[in-house]
Amino acid sequence: MFTLEGLLLVSVLVNLPFMVQPIQRAFAAVPHSLREAAWVSGLSTWQTFWRIELPLAWPGLLAGMALTVAHTLGEFGVVLMVGGNIEGETRTLSVSLYDKVQGMDLQSAHVMALALVGVSLLALTLVLAFDRVGQRGRALQER
Repeated sequence: MFTLEGLLLVSVLVNLPFMVQPIQRAFAAVPHSLREAAWVSGLSTWQTFWRIELPLAWPGLLAGMALTVAHTLGEFGVVLMVGGNIEGETRTLSVSLYDKVQGMDLQSAHVMALALVGVSLLALTLVLAFDRVGQRGRALQER
C-alpha cells in the first residue's frame, strides 16, 4: 500500500480486462490450419506459439497494452485508494488534476485535462493502427 510497486500491481489487476479482449481477438484470428501445419511440420505446441501464433498476434498484444496504459493513466479511484497522493511517489495525472480543480487552479487543470485527452487519442490511434496491421497480416496469411 502507498508505494509505486503496490500501485502498479493493483492497476494491472484492475485494468487487465482492457487488455484481454484485444489479445483474445488477435489469437482467435490466427487460422487453426496454420497451427496444424506447424504441428505436422514437427513443431511442438510451444514452438508453434512462439514462432507462428505470437508473431501473428503481436498487433493485438500492442493494442491491449495501449488501452491498458491509457486507462491506467486516467484511473482515479484505485490510484487514490491504494497509492494515495504522495508527491513524487504515487501521484498520477488524474489525481493531480483533481487537486488542481479542488485548489481552483483551473488553468493548470485545463492543461492536465488536455494532456489526458491527448494520451487517450494517442492510445486510440495506436489501437486502430495495430488493428489494421493485424488485419493486413491475416489477409496475407490467407492468400
